[in-house]
Amino acid sequence: MANPIYTRRRVTNQVIMALAWAAAISGIVILALILSTLFYKGFAGISLKLFTLSTPAAGEDGGLLNAIVGSVIMTGLGTLIGTPVGILAGTYMAEFGRGTKLTFAVRFINDILLSAPSILIGLFVYDVMVTRMHHASAWAGSVALAMLVVPVVVRTTENMLLLVPDSLREASSALGSPRWVVIMQVAYRAARAGMITGVLLAVARITGETAPLLFSASGNQFMSTDMNAPMASLPVVIFNFANSAYADWRQLAWTAALLITLTVLTLNIGARTLSTPRSKES
Repeated sequence: MANPIYTRRRVTNQVIMALAWAAAISGIVILALILSTLFYKGFAGISLKLFTLSTPAAGEDGGLLNAIVGSVIMTGLGTLIGTPVGILAGTYMAEFGRGTKLTFAVRFINDILLSAPSILIGLFVYDVMVTRMHHASAWAGSVALAMLVVPVVVRTTENMLLLVPDSLREASSALGSPRWVVIMQVAYRAARAGMITGVLLAVARITGETAPLLFSASGNQFMSTDMNAPMASLPVVIFNFANSAYADWRQLAWTAALLITLTVLTLNIGARTLSTPRSKES
């Protein structure tokens, strides 16, 4: 006769495994439906004019050139602003301030920023910059995106540097290397792949952010590279065109969503590739 405790555990295990498989399959099916719909409707709008014309007025022909350029400019500038700040903060926490109260406070605030809704960042930048400048601008949009980059880079930089063995630092210091040389030439080199992965993940996060740009950069129907003026972006175009009464605008929204999805997918694949350990050839 089977042990009742063993039987109960086996049944419980089978039930939990079945629920886990059901949840996984449900998630995959939902994701497949979303992506198939996006690719089906998004690819219908791919054409040369998409990359050569700006967003159109109602009933006119157009593309997404101004939105693509605006997204690249603000995402790139936001990354350039936020990445050095995040790396420096993460370096201090991992290399100079281990166990200190300041590091604990910075980590706590960073965790709050990491999980805070992006619309709060947009409202903050709106109050600090837009209301004082009396108009939306690409500068404000870049700053809003940079504030989203910082907590991601801080977390990954600190974690990657903490994974570097202290024996490497001690060996370099024993040779007479200054502290900054140890960090730059030893710690950074050992943690380089993980740090780059963090930057790529931060870029992937801000690529599709809409709320911060609505409050900071607003939008622009025309092509503009003036950083002191409103600038178009793909997320804002999707927000404005998705529920439009015009079929051509809705098509542009689907295509813009596809472009963002492909960009984020590429960045995530790149981040995953860098973070995967490579087997050394014998």
